[in-house]
Amino acid sequence: MRIDYDPGALGAGAFYRLLTAVVVPRPIAWVSTLAADGTTANLAPHSLFTVACTDPPIVQFTSVGRKDSLRNVEATGEFVVNLAPEELFEQINATATPFPAHEGEFDAVAIEQEPSLRVKPPRVAASPVALECRLHSTVGIGNSTLVLGEVVHAAVREDVLVDGHPDIRRLRPLSRLGGNEWGTVGEIRDLARVAYRDRPTS
Repeated sequence: MRIDYDPGALGAGAFYRLLTAVVVPRPIAWVSTLAADGTTANLAPHSLFTVACTDPPIVQFTSVGRKDSLRNVEATGEFVVNLAPEELFEQINATATPFPAHEGEFDAVAIEQEPSLRVKPPRVAASPVALECRLHSTVGIGNSTLVLGEVVHAAVREDVLVDGHPDIRRLRPLSRLGGNEWGTVGEIRDLARVAYRDRPTS
């Protein structure tokens, strides 16, 4: 037996909570930006995040409402997606606090930053991966804005590489679940895709 939910009848807020409880786990884009003044560095987690295109390499995150990250990207055309690792759990959560626009989260939460190579917004020094992005486009949908950025540089810490490739056990990325729940990597299963010629026929 299933319970039926009508988005219109339930209301946007309640259906949002339902969606985020069942569209799981969601990777986290820990987005760093610079305000138009060029000095205030913003840092915020966005859990509506994925790869949009592979060639050119484009990632996307969604701003629900007009948050500082969105305003800064629109003003400067640049941002950095920092991987959100398990060991920085409390700092990541702290940057989700809605600080005033003039108060940068790097300073407010005491997060060390490092310069990026190809864009002006700083990277999170303790994050094992940083994807430096230039704005490709934005798409307004209802109460949200989809932000697409072309990755112009990737910086990966050497100690998370195995045979030259990022290893999930070393990256230990966090994910978002429903409500106030967060996820860690947990059990990892390795299963190769079956070629058409090798598929079972009976």
